[in-house]
Amino acid sequence: MIARIWRGVTSNEDAEKYYMYLQETGIKDYLATEGNRGVKVLKKEVGTGTEFTLITYWISVDSIKRFAGEDIEKARYYPEDDRYLIDRGPLIEHYDILFDSNM
Repeated sequence: MIARIWRGVTSNEDAEKYYMYLQETGIKDYLATEGNRGVKVLKKEVGTGTEFTLITYWISVDSIKRFAGEDIEKARYYPEDDRYLIDRGPLIEHYDILFDSNM
């Protein structure tokens, strides 16, 4: 199992709207992709911004490619992301999951 981690920051004022947008775009697409085994969305305020961290779980690199494309190190963005995100990491982190008490 592989954990895929993405981070982005919105303004505090846009945080709730962005979360609703995430539910209709990325989260929906993650869950619809064959090989996805779940999504966690974390949120924290950092000064004037709100950081979102998404952790998704995948059965294989091939399943990640079904969502992200061939270059799995690049984040997949949606048209309205530019409206909300004031900072977004260019790369994704991947980790092999050795143990998870929820599995």
